[in-house]
Amino acid sequence: MADLRALFSSNDPSSFDVAEAFTDRHSQWVLAAAALEEHLRRVASPSFDVEDLEAPRSNLIVFHGVGGVGKSTLLRKIEAALTAAEHRPEQWGAPNWTDRVLPIRIDLSRAASTGSDFERVILTIRLALAGALGRPMPSFDVALRNYWEHVHPGEPLDEYIRRSGLAGKFAEMLPQQLQAGVGEVAAALALPGLVGSAAGQLTSALVNALRERHERAQALAGATRTAALLEATPDLEALSYYPHLLAWDLSRLPAKKRIVPVVLLDTFEDTADRHRDFERLLQRLVWLMPGTFFVVGGRSRLPWADPALHGQLDWTGPAAWPGLASSSASLTVPQPRAAGSGARQYLIGDLSPEDCETHLARRLVQDGQPLIGADIRAAITARSHGLPLHLDLAVSRFLEIRRTGRTPTPADFDCTFPALLARTLSDLTPEERHLLRSVALLDAFDLDLATRAASLAQQASARRLVERPLVNENPYALWPYHLHRAIRSAVRDDDHSDDRWTPADWDQAANRALAALGDQWTSATTLGPSRMLLVACLRQGLRLAREHRLSDLGWLTAAAHAYTDDSVWEPLSLPTDTSTEPAPDTPADALAELLTTIARRQHEHRQRTADRLTAVLDSGLLPAELAEMGLYYRAKAYKDLSLNDAARAGMQQVADSGGRYAPRALRGLANLARLSGDFPTALAAVPTLGWKGRHHRVLGDIRWSQGDTGRAVAAFEAGRAEAEQRSAAGERAMMQVRLALAVSFADPVRADDELALAHQLLDGLDQRSNTLLAHTVALIKDAGAHGVPDRAQSLHADIEAAGLPFLHRFVVLATAFHHAVRGEHQDLAATIGRLRGLTVSGDFAYFVDVAHFMAGLPLPGPSAIRWTESEEHVRSSWRRLVEARQEHLRAGD
Repeated sequence: MADLRALFSSNDPSSFDVAEAFTDRHSQWVLAAAALEEHLRRVASPSFDVEDLEAPRSNLIVFHGVGGVGKSTLLRKIEAALTAAEHRPEQWGAPNWTDRVLPIRIDLSRAASTGSDFERVILTIRLALAGALGRPMPSFDVALRNYWEHVHPGEPLDEYIRRSGLAGKFAEMLPQQLQAGVGEVAAALALPGLVGSAAGQLTSALVNALRERHERAQALAGATRTAALLEATPDLEALSYYPHLLAWDLSRLPAKKRIVPVVLLDTFEDTADRHRDFERLLQRLVWLMPGTFFVVGGRSRLPWADPALHGQLDWTGPAAWPGLASSSASLTVPQPRAAGSGARQYLIGDLSPEDCETHLARRLVQDGQPLIGADIRAAITARSHGLPLHLDLAVSRFLEIRRTGRTPTPADFDCTFPALLARTLSDLTPEERHLLRSVALLDAFDLDLATRAASLAQQASARRLVERPLVNENPYALWPYHLHRAIRSAVRDDDHSDDRWTPADWDQAANRALAALGDQWTSATTLGPSRMLLVACLRQGLRLAREHRLSDLGWLTAAAHAYTDDSVWEPLSLPTDTSTEPAPDTPADALAELLTTIARRQHEHRQRTADRLTAVLDSGLLPAELAEMGLYYRAKAYKDLSLNDAARAGMQQVADSGGRYAPRALRGLANLARLSGDFPTALAAVPTLGWKGRHHRVLGDIRWSQGDTGRAVAAFEAGRAEAEQRSAAGERAMMQVRLALAVSFADPVRADDELALAHQLLDGLDQRSNTLLAHTVALIKDAGAHGVPDRAQSLHADIEAAGLPFLHRFVVLATAFHHAVRGEHQDLAATIGRLRGLTVSGDFAYFVDVAHFMAGLPLPGPSAIRWTESEEHVRSSWRRLVEARQEHLRAGD
């Protein structure tokens, strides 16, 4: 089929081929075909009764979706596929039925909001049957003629058909068949004089005959309710029940003439009115013609199974429409294997990137090749988010640009289209439009968040909005709703609609949305901490504050502290390639950079972390308490880089401030004292640290470093229990890794279990340094076994890539323990030499002493290390651990 709009966009249409590019909707065809096949089997059953008005109805299927997603195209293709095999896409395959079907597509968008709309629907169906059957439908035709003479006196039916745009090749057939139907009824009644009389006289005669059970009248128009229908006042209300007569006439057709109509009702959303008047008439049509199959396409789900509509429509509830009841199947289009499941309502989703590419490649063709280049197709596909209307608008833009004489480029399609937004806004109330723009600021939302962001008093508008297909739903997400991405972009880029927002409007809305996020987080926190909600609110809040350059960080400051408190480090979904990011120029930018840097240090070299933190601190944009956070984490980065003087200066500055991070800084200073070999100073600090200074962790590190694994394990177990009591998952995982470290020297069997638990607790926390430390613990646990040195070399490579040089010393110490256990003196000497090189700065210099103690070797000279116990006591402790491992290995042999 040619695309005439595109065809007339160029003075030289012969230079390229323009065609409708229907993208495969195979899943939807499978669903429709399976439902129709099931319908055909049901109506062919001897038990099927067209007069049964109590049985549940499943003679329809509904495809709903956002405007522009391709519903009308799908219905046109289904119509064509049911009309003739050559019009059916090859990939759809041939249907399994052999019954004769008659597709009748009715575009409800052409209807006005008056009762005459229903007349158009009825006449369209009857006209199609006139052409397909070439014979009258006696009982229906008599009723229709009677209705016409009462409602349209003096207006011939054929003239009305032509005037109303229904004229076609069957336009002349219907009046002729109506006349023939009258003659057939008159003949059946043996009253030929009635043929030319008024319809009312014939109707009365037929009613009398039916009441008197005239045999020939009964055979011709003997539906149980025919007489009652013909006696009713012939108005629109009566007309809406006449389809029952048409269904009866169709059921009485001879076998060779049998046909099943398939009525496709397109753009069903245009039937909407305040009292559902037109919808009620259409529902009667579907219910009273159970032998006809209906395919409905619209923007919204068909709510007929909702009991709340009782009284507004004639038949409501899941018992009446079991296939329309809300269920998970109605939320998405299932795979073909799910066809025939009983569900009759499906959301039409977006096209896949592959389908978008196919659509654009086939749309315009020149010399057998796609006219739209691959780079432009990729740009359009990315921007469309799979929405077919966006693809078609982009094709029109492509042709418009070519018409100017310029060659289109991918940058020309980094845009949204006003027409897309116009389609979206057309059927929304002013309050719903306001709500739509408000939630366009949010990546995801729930009813409460949407209502607060829009500053509305009730949730009613939000509830109506989320029921529309322009809102997608993930019932398992923290916030279940999000706008279709293409529509969200169009709403936010809107500069054409009459009620578009000004920049000030958007900024006010951003402040409302940010406050709503904060309210939701703080309210939830009063009931108990929710890490998931915290991170989700931070992600959305930071983006809002940055995009709208909001100066008041408000609750984001408290959320930032909560985020860093537990050392979990979920990504905040900010750009991965930060090298191209501009320097921060607002407090929100600075906060985003601060938190991103702290989180990403698990994946970046610590020097990169220190440099980024220095840049954000130098910007001067952070308030004092957040600057303190930056100073603390920069000092930690310096410590990991073995820049202890810089680390000590930073920790001391934070400790002296007496602020929120002072306890952490005191812990950092205690750790720095330990690293330099001043264990008494480190131990003296422990009682001052408390929970915030992680006192048990500091104490355990002091104990295991001196070979006192028993007291180290006790400290780490106490720290793990304290973390569990405070629901601090990050600290609990760190305690477990250190517990496994202490146990791995003394008890390799127990270490297996402790290490397994450590990995379990680390899962999902993104603690790179602790994960690598856990791998080091595995080396210590396996000391004395084959392959440990090779594993150590591999681990060194991972540590180097992570930019965590302090961990090299742990791996070398583990290797020294391995050689000491095996009595490999030459390898041990080489390992000690390497360890001495790694500790030349003074950090971890006590590891060199420990390596000597493990092997029972004398120190080469006086040591500067200050132990909490005597040097001889520490030496004996480490040597006993080596001897115990040797005994364990001999027992295993």
